Amino acid sequence: MQRIDHRLPWSHLGSERSLSVFRFGAGPRKVYIQASLHADELPGMRTAWELKQRLGELEREGRLQGVIELVPVANPIGLDQHLQSAHMGRFELGSGKNFNRAFVELSAPVAALVGERLGDDAVANIALIRQTMGQVLDDLPAPASQLEALHRLLLRHACDADITLDLHCDFEAAIHLYALPQHWPQWQSLAARLKAGVALLCEDSGGSSFDESCSSPWLRLARAFPDAAIPPANLATTLELGSMGDTRVEQARANCEAILGFLAEQGFIGGDWPAAPQACCEGMPFEGTQYLFAPHHGVVSFLRDAGEWVEQGDALFEVVDPLSDRVTTVRAGTSGVLFALDRGRYTQPGIWQAKVAGREPIRAGKLIND
Repeated sequence: MQRIDHRLPWSHLGSERSLSVFRFGAGPRKVYIQASLHADELPGMRTAWELKQRLGELEREGRLQGVIELVPVANPIGLDQHLQSAHMGRFELGSGKNFNRAFVELSAPVAALVGERLGDDAVANIALIRQTMGQVLDDLPAPASQLEALHRLLLRHACDADITLDLHCDFEAAIHLYALPQHWPQWQSLAARLKAGVALLCEDSGGSSFDESCSSPWLRLARAFPDAAIPPANLATTLELGSMGDTRVEQARANCEAILGFLAEQGFIGGDWPAAPQACCEGMPFEGTQYLFAPHHGVVSFLRDAGEWVEQGDALFEVVDPLSDRVTTVRAGTSGVLFALDRGRYTQPGIWQAKVAGREPIRAGKLIND
């Protein structure tokens, strides 16, 4: 195992932050895994520690058949943000920016540099594009903030990977994942191993999140140069490992073994591994996800659990105003998987309370919430 520590610039006087990358194995193929980019989403970090132990064992046994880079703490900035005992890990407090938005878009600058050199050799094209992605990131002006520096480091390590896993969680949720629709056939094994409740599929959710910044440039380049052989060479996903409190040992170990089994299936780990379960969740268009909101202030009582299938018209939660005695029942506007609930129980208009993934598109434009 090799440990790589990157010092983040723009640290305050008398303090310093760093990003630590653990590299296992060797070879031309590569997996990149990071955890807790939203720093208060800790199931991924706990799972990453299990992965760190197991990858060390597998490396000592000589069973790794490629490079696996692991970043267990992807956001040392957000990890340090607490306000009156509450962890504030989703947004940078100084700027208000979501840590998992506005990553660098690589396809346009890469296209400008490689267009005339692309041909019908897919292997050569992949190598050229990956090299150029690294060059583009290295040649950017000096970062204007610590957040910008963090983004560049994370993307620099992931841009040349064959598989990228970004480990997150939702507030109160079933395990689910976000991915490109073109990649869903390849992700079904992982979804089955994790016993995921749903996969949410789209090419552009509108937030320039980390996983899309790794995978989408390959689609854009292929469309910009239709005569060149450009496969989707970075299989990237955001894995939402259930709820924020899902850090129990057995959960982390199960997540770890599911990920390792998938990587073995992809040829990165040798030896015998259990086959993926045949039962798998559906891949739903992200455009089919309904966000449900409270119509007034009050206390929320959920009537269904995350992970359940609900039908259009089913009651999902009540909002109670104890001063006026106003009670409102909010019902599903689409049939699908109730995959996430808000963690708060006092609500106000404009704050989502539940998310239902349906089969039919009902939204357009920016799909992801901040």
